[in-house]
Amino acid sequence: MKSEKFATALMACRKLRHNLLLCAVFFTLHSSLFTLSSCNAENEYSSQPCYFAYQNANYLDPALASAMNAQSRGVFCQISESMSAGVTYLNFKNNQGLTSQQKETALERQTAYVIGVNNGIIVGYQTLNDSPNGGFAAYDLQCPNCVRRHASYTNPRYPLTMAVSGIATCSNCNKHYDMNNRGVIQDGESGDVNLTQYVATTTGPFGYLLVHNR
Repeated sequence: MKSEKFATALMACRKLRHNLLLCAVFFTLHSSLFTLSSCNAENEYSSQPCYFAYQNANYLDPALASAMNAQSRGVFCQISESMSAGVTYLNFKNNQGLTSQQKETALERQTAYVIGVNNGIIVGYQTLNDSPNGGFAAYDLQCPNCVRRHASYTNPRYPLTMAVSGIATCSNCNKHYDMNNRGVIQDGESGDVNLTQYVATTTGPFGYLLVHNR
């Protein structure tokens, strides 16, 4: 009787050990796949310093809200800072012609925004790409190829202009980038790169916006 109980217990232990081994293998593979996919995603984003966090629920800014609406894909908003009479403002301008301005609070000034390479980022939902974050994207306002070509990594002066079509055009070299498709360059030459991307998330038109480097 005791030997039967012992045999039964031993079989149960072996089955448990087998199941635990299978679980370990599963989680190891899952972790590897997750790490691989994360690395692939990170490769799309710039390590250039960038940080912008904004709670639009406090301001209900229409220009910014238009670009944080998943139902309005193809609308992009340019964000920059300016100062007048000692007051710091955030400037918003979308590619449909809508502009607005909000005064920064003391808390926002303490946050010390880093708005891209030279005071400018673009955010919006893409029409030709829905991942990651539902296709919500953030690009640097400066033409990456002019910055590289002229080795002008400090305060570059090659801003992009946005069209209703979702095409961003460099004011210097006149190259075109498709903001609706990961910022892919449309008329590039050998060695040219796409728009500089940052990690971007939003909770909705009148919610939270966060843009940062990888």
